[in-house]
Amino acid sequence: MSTLMNGARMLLECLAREGVECIFGYPGGVTLPLYDALYDHPIRHVLVRHEENAAFAAEGYARATGKVGVCCATSGPGATNLTTGLVDAMMDSIPIVAITGQVTSKLIGSDAFQEADTFGITRSCTKHNYLVKRLEDLAQIVHEAFYVAATGRPGPVLVDVTKDVLQGQGHYQPVTAIHLPGYKVFTEGHTGQIRRAAQMIQESERPLVYAGGGIIAAGASAELREFVEGIDAPAVNTLMGLGALPSEHPNFISMPGMHGSYAANMAMTESDVLIALGVRFDDRVTGRLAAFAPHAKVIHVDIDPAEIGKNRAPDVPIVGDVKRVLAKLNKLLAETPEATSETVTAARRAWWRRVRGWKEEHPLRPVTSDTEIKPQHLMAEIDRLSRGEAIVASDVGQHQMWAAQLVRFNAPRLWLNSGGLGSMGFGLPAAIGAQFAHPGKLVFALVGDGGFQMSIPELGTIASNGLPIKIIVMNNGYLGMVRQWQELFYNNRLSAVELDCFPDAAKLAGAYGFTGKTIERPRELRAALEEAVSTQGPYLLNVKVSPSECVYPMVPAGAAIQEMVLGPPQPVTVPTQ
Repeated sequence: MSTLMNGARMLLECLAREGVECIFGYPGGVTLPLYDALYDHPIRHVLVRHEENAAFAAEGYARATGKVGVCCATSGPGATNLTTGLVDAMMDSIPIVAITGQVTSKLIGSDAFQEADTFGITRSCTKHNYLVKRLEDLAQIVHEAFYVAATGRPGPVLVDVTKDVLQGQGHYQPVTAIHLPGYKVFTEGHTGQIRRAAQMIQESERPLVYAGGGIIAAGASAELREFVEGIDAPAVNTLMGLGALPSEHPNFISMPGMHGSYAANMAMTESDVLIALGVRFDDRVTGRLAAFAPHAKVIHVDIDPAEIGKNRAPDVPIVGDVKRVLAKLNKLLAETPEATSETVTAARRAWWRRVRGWKEEHPLRPVTSDTEIKPQHLMAEIDRLSRGEAIVASDVGQHQMWAAQLVRFNAPRLWLNSGGLGSMGFGLPAAIGAQFAHPGKLVFALVGDGGFQMSIPELGTIASNGLPIKIIVMNNGYLGMVRQWQELFYNNRLSAVELDCFPDAAKLAGAYGFTGKTIERPRELRAALEEAVSTQGPYLLNVKVSPSECVYPMVPAGAAIQEMVLGPPQPVTVPTQ
């Protein structure tokens, strides 16, 4: 039975049937029909203070839950402000649906007030996008959008709806089937290729598991753990994959890449079989591609055929859902354990000794000082309080890398960060989305003094909704990562990187009605963080850290990942005659 309603109410009916609980958005002229319908609708609308942050908050919700996040903006500048968030979700394969308003159909192309070609602008930064100009197409398109966003390799989908469609009256009929002939999702993996992979793994003497964000997207953490334990191989998780294998797992080495550990990068370099699961061989992991894993045969499992062979040609390519492929691979390996020879077993024991030796030789450990707060000390204290169970939404920069190195994540969907795009300003709104997703969970917004000042208006969103987010600003007075590059590679010519003005945290937080504090002495750090966590409601803690600290290890641009800079340059002492 169909029901007569306007397009705005029809849109909300579609969202409700998709299980949407909240929308992050900002209203405007052409979306007023939608906001009128929201007035007495059970779906919760969260008013952000900038449309870009609506997209980031929707991402935070999606990253923390695995569900599709939803954001909304009006036409013109509202829609264009969403685009950074759409690119961010596209780069990191995050399922969000963005609803934008568009001018009335008959005005399209007339340069009407707040008109922009949202469909054209977002074509290259979404998995798919739609322009809805007919009311009878609306329901089918909205349900298709959610299906496309969530299936296969997840990603953002935009639905641009004209104002006349939102205002028009029509009969809503539930959509019971999605049929997209040109949209193919490969899930199972080729049986023959899976058998080849199993044989290659069993014959390997120096296997390494290289697991990324695809594990988390597929919900394959349990299968990954079974696989790693079954073959007893060392494993690394990418920046996007942290938490896919618990940080406390004995087989977990650390994160590899530009700021990965010595052990992780050396293991990738010396492995003879690299088992790449839900990864894209990103340049921040591989370094100079021609020198990456030079001795390794590669098994690459990914649901997106476009990723297979894009950067590194695999010896065994497997297109499929990594959860299903791993389940089959685990079953196959368990059925034929005798295939691993005694020679291989002995070689693997030697391999483990080498990997553990690398970890002991150059461990990732906190650095402390009696006179100033070291960034690594801050991360160690956050790790102590989070116990591997809190959600940490990070911004972009040095603090992001230190957190990835030193904060443990013992489950997926606890580490939220802008990996591929590196969007400053991401951390605070992402924490908002995560806190709405998990109201009872401890959520840290770990931000730098640069990124925080890009999203300060969202303190209003936090305050008005009483969100108990613990905002930790790692304040070094610089755009820290840019300063680090200028120091190391531009002869210390520090240009436009000093942040010499930062608001008083107590006054800033107080202006929004919650508690804030600034600390700068090491002895204050532990008590201040404990106070932040124990305080009801939001808390802003501004932590002044060493201004000139650099993140190490570091792989210089264009270098191979084994060519790491392990610490600051040491002065050369010329012997006296």
